[in-house]
Amino acid sequence: MKLSILDQSPISSGKRAQDALQASMQLAREGEKLGYTRYWIAEHHNFSGLSCSAPEVMLSYIGANTKKIRLGAGAVLLPHYKPYRVAETYNMLATLFPDRIDLGIGRAPGGSAEASIALSDNYLENVRKVPELTKQLLNFLRNDFPKDDMFSKIKPSPVPDIKPVPWILGTSQKSADLASGYGTAYAFGHFMSEKLGPEIVASYQKTFVPSVSLKEAKTIVAVSVICAETTEQAEELALPGILWRKQNASGEGNGVPTIEEAHRSFSIEERKQFISEAKRKMIIGNPQEVKKELYRLQETYKADELMIVTITHSYEDRIKSYELIAKHLLLST
Repeated sequence: MKLSILDQSPISSGKRAQDALQASMQLAREGEKLGYTRYWIAEHHNFSGLSCSAPEVMLSYIGANTKKIRLGAGAVLLPHYKPYRVAETYNMLATLFPDRIDLGIGRAPGGSAEASIALSDNYLENVRKVPELTKQLLNFLRNDFPKDDMFSKIKPSPVPDIKPVPWILGTSQKSADLASGYGTAYAFGHFMSEKLGPEIVASYQKTFVPSVSLKEAKTIVAVSVICAETTEQAEELALPGILWRKQNASGEGNGVPTIEEAHRSFSIEERKQFISEAKRKMIIGNPQEVKKELYRLQETYKADELMIVTITHSYEDRIKSYELIAKHLLLST
């Protein structure tokens, strides 16, 4: 099984954004040692408790501190940017770190409406143009504009020997159709979707149109996982993330709280109820339970790879979760 890391770079309560970003770099380094295939970092803007607004900056830093793990954005929020600028940036990264760069493409705002307006005056219009913007970005990356197109005369320099690998990210049929129609790899966000994910991914795989850069459909499914030595420990570690998401939903969120703060906020019965609800979408458990559920999820989706996102208050507990998973699924094979 191929496993990768999706990092939202969460800020824990009592910590600073600098601490979270340093922890992200350390997570990428540990992930490389443990045999994870790739490390992607998410883009968020004015989002309470998340620290990374510029994945390309972090990827430069992480690339300089790692040697072989693939690196990428999960995702560049394309409606905020011009495709040419995105192509320049990721060509630059691919020049610095040959055969290591992925370019995830997404359409979400990644933050508040006010932040979207501050980034792009016409965000909603650009969302409608995502198919067109994506095509243009792919043309720049592949250097295959029609000869009569004005952009055929320019290149997003520097042009690397090995191009960034484009992935379309999403949670809907629209994103699956975009990926299959344009012949790109597809990453589905199981951890943030309430839709029929396996059917969406299956439709991408069935309707995939081969392209110059990709001959066969390729899929990643991203899933939220918390692993600990025992089921009880994993459930305890999951509580702060559950509380944090509830706080964000009500506009009261800040950093990821401690286990003690979660205990003060939830009664024993509420803890049981929220953990039970969380397990409908998350994988929470000991290594054997997590291993079983990851294999089940891979089979359900027929996925080529699973990408794991883990949020705990303690950055050490987060790395330990990835270590336990690697020990039972990567290092043992």
